[in-house]
Amino acid sequence: MSNTTRRLAAAVAALGMAGGLAACGSSEDGGQGSGDTRTVTLVSHDSWAASKDVIAAFEKASGYKVRVLEDGDAGQAVNKAILTKDNPQGDVFFGVDNTLLSRALDNGLFQPYEAEGLDRVDASFQADDRHRVTPVDYGDICVNYDKAYFSKHKLTPPDSFDDLTRPEYKNLLVTENAATSSPGLGFLLGTAAEYGDTGWQDYWKKLRANGVKVVDGWEQAYNEEFSGSAGGKQAGGDRPLVVSYASSPPVEVIYADPKPETAPTGVATGTCFRQTEFAGLLSNAKNPEGGKALIDFLVSRKFQEDLPLNMFVHPVVKDAKLPAEFTEYAPAVDNPRTLDPAKIAEHRDDWVKSWTSLVLK
Repeated sequence: MSNTTRRLAAAVAALGMAGGLAACGSSEDGGQGSGDTRTVTLVSHDSWAASKDVIAAFEKASGYKVRVLEDGDAGQAVNKAILTKDNPQGDVFFGVDNTLLSRALDNGLFQPYEAEGLDRVDASFQADDRHRVTPVDYGDICVNYDKAYFSKHKLTPPDSFDDLTRPEYKNLLVTENAATSSPGLGFLLGTAAEYGDTGWQDYWKKLRANGVKVVDGWEQAYNEEFSGSAGGKQAGGDRPLVVSYASSPPVEVIYADPKPETAPTGVATGTCFRQTEFAGLLSNAKNPEGGKALIDFLVSRKFQEDLPLNMFVHPVVKDAKLPAEFTEYAPAVDNPRTLDPAKIAEHRDDWVKSWTSLVLK
């Protein structure tokens, strides 16, 4: 989700993300090639990752060669795709999430295509009845906590939005700017879902009075300010609460050397906002048939089971199995906050403006 997982893995181990990128990068003519109908180009944010053997299996079965064009973080990638929609850089776009979905749909970024295997995807993830986008994965933006800090101070970690305003957690939380950061925006939307269209502002007044710290992005929040992360420890971070992901603890274990028996960080599961990522067949795609085949593959069991340990997200198909490391170290989020994409579209810009005035000024 955005480029958070890659940065997190890189912070824990210099080798970075698991898996490899298959046929990545763009050609000199902008990534679409010169009308090569045996190449299918996937445009994505720069957290795209998949195992080489999984992509090779698709290439062998379909006859298409996959080219991946990474185009910045999620917001940047979506905006660029909209600007180039008449002459798109590729055939399929992956990585637009429910916080930005309306922007993509309203600007005609995608053409309808109902993927084979869509019946195996839970209806709760399907956000467009015209099938302009196909759900691929989901994750939860949540407050993470430093277990060692709370143990040392004999303090129970917070577990809800309300908890974060209590005096015992004063000056402990760092979050990201909702105007510049995907998890920062997700956390804001989570509070809007929890407290309503107007109640979220009163909540943020309390959070500000309780010493919340706001930084530009996840990189600074997690790898510099958060005392529980590998990067934060090295940087002298002194905030034991941070807005990150429910899948952050497994990364801290999997990439650590030596590997700890338990995750050093925990998740306040009552603070989570669910993010769903989609893929869509780009309008004016030069290879629409290859694009359709690739979208079918993205919801195949083979690809879905490859997701968790590459992009640290959950699969959306019902029959996909999670790897043991993921289920052991990533907590279950039973009641994430959600908002209808139409409601996000209606209020997002105004909420961000109000949040900026309230929290940053």
